[in-house]
Amino acid sequence: MFGFNRFVNESAARTFKQTYRCYSVSMLPGQERQDVDKGGKIIMPPSALDQLTRLNIEYPMLFKLTNEKMNRETHCGVLEFVADEGRIYLPYWMMTNLLLEEGSLVHLENMSLPVATFAKFEPQSVDFLDISNPKAVLENNLRNFACLTTGDMLAIKYNEKIYEMRVLETKPGKAVTIIECDMNVDFAPPVGYQEPEVPKKVEEEHEQEDMSVDDIDFVDHSKFRAFSGSGNRLDGKRRNQDSECSDILPQDIRRGVPNYDYKKGKITFIRRSVANGKDKDTEAVDFSAFSGEGQTLKTKNSRR
Repeated sequence: MFGFNRFVNESAARTFKQTYRCYSVSMLPGQERQDVDKGGKIIMPPSALDQLTRLNIEYPMLFKLTNEKMNRETHCGVLEFVADEGRIYLPYWMMTNLLLEEGSLVHLENMSLPVATFAKFEPQSVDFLDISNPKAVLENNLRNFACLTTGDMLAIKYNEKIYEMRVLETKPGKAVTIIECDMNVDFAPPVGYQEPEVPKKVEEEHEQEDMSVDDIDFVDHSKFRAFSGSGNRLDGKRRNQDSECSDILPQDIRRGVPNYDYKKGKITFIRRSVANGKDKDTEAVDFSAFSGEGQTLKTKNSRR
């Protein structure tokens, strides 16, 4: 029983819990510290360092910041222990996430977080797409952070411009440490981004009339007629109009009608012959094979 109480007391003794008044980095006495404002680490008083070293806590030092009034929380690391007693200094984006004002009370507690394996970010502006290598820019900025919390809105500076990034997802937990880790990064489409519309192929619009049987014999005089020109002989003589075939009549030129009942994988044979502008089905044409008269090149003399 004595051993159990000793274990509980040692575990409680390793927990650091304090309440401080928080201020933005711009309120820090001395020269302006822009390096603090663009990272994810805070500045704490020297008394906190003295207490933390005696507690023998795990390193690196990670903390959970909680705004109990607004029920908001985030996680951070520590950069220095040079703040005035009873105060801590936070980056401006962190105070915005926690809905804190200058001089508000914030609860601070040391934490042990799992190592990050995956994180997904959502840019808050389409201007982020102008960056040629966003992953390299993000990796360079995350070196100033100690941990990530799902739901946080980070501020990243690149080319004298601030880009806001919302942390959509972190694995293996809601809050992870990114110190010396191999983490996969993914980006969601920026807020306000719209997929470019793919231009539709301009299709020729054909005016389709109600097709009937009579439309099969429709004649379009403006269409091209094959072999409709006049021929010339190489010897200069005029061709014999009687021996040549007559010109193609306009009514013999018919526009084809597509098979609207066509189905893929099905072949339809249309056997329909037309003679003199009329179907063979309506008018029979007498035909006898090999019924013509024969001719010889040399006439033979008849024997008497």
